[in-house]
Amino acid sequence: MPEQALIQDLQAHLGQEVQLRGWLYGRRSGGKIAFLLVRDGTGLCQCVVETAQADLFAVASGLGQESSLVLTGTARPDGRAPGGVELAVTGLRVLQPAADYPISRKAHGTDFLMEHRHLWLRSPRQAAILRVRHTLIRAARAYFDSNGFTLIDTPILSPGAAEGAGTLFPVDYFGDTVFLAQTGQLYLEAAAMALGRVYCFGPTFRAEKSKTRRHLAEFWMIEPEIAFAELPELMTWAEGLVCAMIQAALAERRDELALLGRDIAALEKIAPPFPRLTYSQAVDLLRDPELHRKLEQELEADRARLHASIAELAALEEQGARARQGWQQDKLVQQAADLRERIHDLEAQVAQRPVHIEHARNFAWGGDFGGDEETILSRQFDRPVLISEYPRRIKAFYMKPSPVNPEVVLNLDMLAPEGYGEIIGGSQREDDLSALQKRMADEGMNPAPYEWYLDLRRYGSVPHGGFGLGLERTVAWICGLKHIRETIPFPRLMGRIYP
Repeated sequence: MPEQALIQDLQAHLGQEVQLRGWLYGRRSGGKIAFLLVRDGTGLCQCVVETAQADLFAVASGLGQESSLVLTGTARPDGRAPGGVELAVTGLRVLQPAADYPISRKAHGTDFLMEHRHLWLRSPRQAAILRVRHTLIRAARAYFDSNGFTLIDTPILSPGAAEGAGTLFPVDYFGDTVFLAQTGQLYLEAAAMALGRVYCFGPTFRAEKSKTRRHLAEFWMIEPEIAFAELPELMTWAEGLVCAMIQAALAERRDELALLGRDIAALEKIAPPFPRLTYSQAVDLLRDPELHRKLEQELEADRARLHASIAELAALEEQGARARQGWQQDKLVQQAADLRERIHDLEAQVAQRPVHIEHARNFAWGGDFGGDEETILSRQFDRPVLISEYPRRIKAFYMKPSPVNPEVVLNLDMLAPEGYGEIIGGSQREDDLSALQKRMADEGMNPAPYEWYLDLRRYGSVPHGGFGLGLERTVAWICGLKHIRETIPFPRLMGRIYP
């Protein structure tokens, strides 16, 4: 009985007879040979069936995409094959033949792919993103586990809001209305008073009516909370976490990042300390005439790229019309589809840049940074930038005011470079009972659901703080993705709950 092997391990089995189990990703014929491209979840393998094996060749020639298979053969080196190894097939068993697989190798629109997300996950690109996501999760947890943090599982059902009350999902709880958690933070504060350094990792829910490429209704967040920590220490922890995640991706997922077309050199630049600005300094940067001139130059460059891409698409379509072999046409069709998407993005960028410039020029101190402002600010740095001390009136009730200027709070936001925007938000918490009670009264909050939270200030209160890292936005940045919908297996977006 041949040894079962995974495709990712075939280099260790050269010259040996092995058994592979997987699914047919693609098939083509070259004269007297049928090439089966098989995937097993760890990689792709070219499997070769020759016409001399008449029965095997007949079966192989009739297989449909995503048929499930068990193949036996000898692993041999081939520099042209994926992974540098191919399988010379001597046995083929079809577990279940598939026909009319919906996602063919031709181009498909995003709506179609999202409707078939359960199948789209099988594509090499989507599999690569999910592997990077897995590595980032493991690296984040290892970072906290190795630094004396204790994992705390916080509730998903909550009696009240931690962030804005308008972004809560209500749930019937035995006749009472409760809400899906926006964050585990308030409960983590209680755990930090018991264990010192704690973190949670789980799903969070925000009912924002937003359809931007940065928003999900359900997303995953990793949140540390640290007793005795003040704002400077929180910034250091945030830097360390992001650097640990990037180093893991570079060490373990270079092949996946290359498949995604990610500029790995941009990630290799990421090292502490990160640039740091106050909110007021960031506002000054947005208003800087020199920045406005730079943005105008970028607009002209975008227009030039748009014209060049349109000309490239015309040439590609002409080349596709002359292609004689089907596989060549498939490749050109996919390239044209990718180019159309790039043109669509450039058209949107060219249309939006004047709006961005106008927003920056007229930004008033006291307003919250939106996607436009975050994009502009983050593009001015080749590393994440930390922005602190936002106006008190636009931040959550639990954030501690600055002792120097009580109109601002001791918070931090981390913006990822290349226009990806906020990936971390956090703060030093208000640890004074009377100050917290006053802030809640000013906000018109009913203190009853928060009496347990106020107890933390009654019994041994200490300076403390924490932050939350949005996993999906971080995955989007590290993978270089245009839209957050590809960063999670089954995205929940405004207007989309299927599948």
